[in-house]
Amino acid sequence: MTHTFDSASIRSEFPVMQHCLYLDSAHQTPLANCVRDALNQFLVEGNQMAGPKPVWMARVEETRAKVAKLLNARPTEIAFTKNTSEGLNIAANAVPLKTGDTVLMLEGDHPNNAYAWLNLKRKGVNVRFLKLQDAQVANADTFASHIDESTRVISLSHVTFHAGQRHDIASIGRLCAKAGIYLVVDVMQSIGVLPVDVKAMGVSVLAAGCHKGLLVPQGLGLLFVREDLQELQPAYVAMSSLENPPSDYVARPEDLMLRRDAGRFEFGNFNLPDLHALSRSVDFILRLDPVQIEAHMLSLGDHLLEKLDELGVAVVGPRKRTERAHIYVLDLPVAKWVNHFAQHHVRVSPERGGVRISFGVFNTLDDVDQVVGLIAQRQAQFNVTP
Repeated sequence: MTHTFDSASIRSEFPVMQHCLYLDSAHQTPLANCVRDALNQFLVEGNQMAGPKPVWMARVEETRAKVAKLLNARPTEIAFTKNTSEGLNIAANAVPLKTGDTVLMLEGDHPNNAYAWLNLKRKGVNVRFLKLQDAQVANADTFASHIDESTRVISLSHVTFHAGQRHDIASIGRLCAKAGIYLVVDVMQSIGVLPVDVKAMGVSVLAAGCHKGLLVPQGLGLLFVREDLQELQPAYVAMSSLENPPSDYVARPEDLMLRRDAGRFEFGNFNLPDLHALSRSVDFILRLDPVQIEAHMLSLGDHLLEKLDELGVAVVGPRKRTERAHIYVLDLPVAKWVNHFAQHHVRVSPERGGVRISFGVFNTLDDVDQVVGLIAQRQAQFNVTP
């Protein structure tokens, strides 16, 4: 299966690839030239113009609209946060939960999602973890038999960091709609890598950071809150959260009406440099087309799996195209293999099941051949098996 993807042009945006084989986008992605240029523009304006804040704030709203387009949401449903963890904690504290209510999660999913909800145990909220093998993906059937009258929330990642599973969020969304429960999804590993459509997925709240598929430095996150969920209320309030913020900066105790849009979950100053970067990176991603990015990622995975099979190296996670994205955990002993890759200037990550390879838009089939060649070389040199 072939796809049109101008790899050479894309790769030129990432100078790191000139001296490193970067296969660690699930950890963080290197800066693209266009993102660096957006950050430089912000710094120059701050340096030479002492900060044109009205211009910068207008760009915040332009960026909000771009993010909304990427997610098939409305701009009024998008808020900006610091990171995924903050977004998930906002969700956990916004959902109107009471003593005895239950949240369903997957055992082994990202711990910061778990801790956001486990923190509510002090209020009498129950958190139940369902077991799932690394090669399995979750769908509606995974949760259906565990839903009872106390269930209020299902929360999980779209794509897992530790095995690369791509869970069937749309079927879970339909289940949640039928059962009248909230669906909170962490898309940290999927946004910018796969098409993420909040309407098709049936998501109530979505959280993500921007330093992986969105190509932005750490310190900026996204929050989607479905516009009809007015019962979701922020745990923290500032002027920016209010429908009628006081123009004279004197608090009005008699008027605490909150905004009806997702902006009620924003407080304090924005991360303006990263928002400039995000604006440019979303332009870049939309120009490439998330559908084409997904096809490219899957083609890289197809090639990797084929070559690994020839070497007898297994992967920990799923193999079906519909069940994976850009993350592949090779069943190789971390202690024996991570240093080998590092010595050959290959960037990968140790993971709980082995060595994690994760692709970015800048990777090519030649990159796959290169890393597979290093594995074959070591196997031959030391007569080792996976």
